[in-house]
Amino acid sequence: MRIMALDHGSVRTGVAISDKTATLARPLSVLDRVETDAGFAVLLGLIRSEAPGVIVVGLPVSLDGREHAQALRARAFAARLAVAVDLPVELHDERFTTRLADQRGGRAPRDARAAATLLEDYLRKIGDRQP
Repeated sequence: MRIMALDHGSVRTGVAISDKTATLARPLSVLDRVETDAGFAVLLGLIRSEAPGVIVVGLPVSLDGREHAQALRARAFAARLAVAVDLPVELHDERFTTRLADQRGGRAPRDARAAATLLEDYLRKIGDRQP
C-alpha cells in the first residue's frame, strides 16, 4: 500500500509518496495554496492519480510539545481532507523535517523533500509497530 505525505503550508504544500511496499519515500511535488478551492482540487486530482491507501499530514508541534496556530490550521486541513477522500488521514509530528531536508539536500523542491522526510519518519514509526 502506498502512503502519501503532505507537508502542509498556507502557501506551499510539499507532497511525497511511498513505494507499494511502504518502505521507501520519495519527493513528489509542491502544490500551491491547497487551502483554496482551486488548490484543493489540484490536490484531490493528485491523490486520485497516485492512489495512496493512507494520507499523512504533518503536524507542526513546538519543541516543548505544544500546538500553536499553525498546528490548528494543519488539523483543520486534515479534517477537510478526510471528508473529501475515502481514505484514512493521519497526523504525524513534523518537527525538524524541513531542517533535515535542508541538511540532506537534493534536486527536488525543499517542501517536497520535507514531505519525504516526514514520510520516512512515519514509515519508521509504523515499521516499529510490526512484530
